[in-house]
Amino acid sequence: MRHLLALLAGCVLASAAMAARAQDKSGDEVAKYREMLADGNPADLVELRGEELWKAKRGPKNASLEQCDLGLGPGVVDGAYAQLPKYFPDSKKVMDLEARLVYCMTTLQGFTEAEVTKAWFTKPGKEADMEALVTFVGARSNGKPINVANRHPQEAAMAKMGEYIFYRRAGPQDFSCAICHANDNKRIRLQELGNLTTKEGAGTAMKSFPAYRVSQGNVWSMQRRLIDCMRQARWPEPKYLSDAVIALEVYLQGKANGTVMQTPGIKR
Repeated sequence: MRHLLALLAGCVLASAAMAARAQDKSGDEVAKYREMLADGNPADLVELRGEELWKAKRGPKNASLEQCDLGLGPGVVDGAYAQLPKYFPDSKKVMDLEARLVYCMTTLQGFTEAEVTKAWFTKPGKEADMEALVTFVGARSNGKPINVANRHPQEAAMAKMGEYIFYRRAGPQDFSCAICHANDNKRIRLQELGNLTTKEGAGTAMKSFPAYRVSQGNVWSMQRRLIDCMRQARWPEPKYLSDAVIALEVYLQGKANGTVMQTPGIKR
């Protein structure tokens, strides 16, 4: 009997080792695939459309977004994404890029918030202007280090809220962000799950968004990525631009501080 148990134990260990090697190999293949796609990223076309939208005179006020203050002064785009989310005195709120763009589109161009947010992500046959603008602004932070200071009291409060949400277990499956993203060497199928509690893990995730998702055939912003993660965890789906989502961004960007931006990225 002891010999049989020893044999079975050996088989289990061997199977586990083979599975680990297979996972490592599959991870390498996915990395190669992304590297191949990165040369001629389809998101480059989305970025160009975003630049056109940024400069175009639109809305009831027939104005462009070229005077939009993204945190570095009116019209300054270079490096802006890398230091967001942040507190803006004019709105008295902590805003990520999408929230700030909505603010500028309503105040500068005269759109209503409902008009701007009703189609905030791409659907079949309908490309979203918001994703194009986010891709354009994000790409202008390439090579810049993420620098979310969280010095303002509201920024610090949002970071604390984001940390709470990250570890909070909720929903019918009693799930949290941390279950998937607070430990090393986890994966779902072929997808590696980064440890977002470390600078390296958070940096790998945050530096590459907005990103072109091959499986979806379009660009996703970090807002969309986080909202979809919550949906998959069976949480109540948060509203677009909600404080909960922005708080998570503040927390994760803070963890990624110092990581150099490489966007638009390529994702599965």
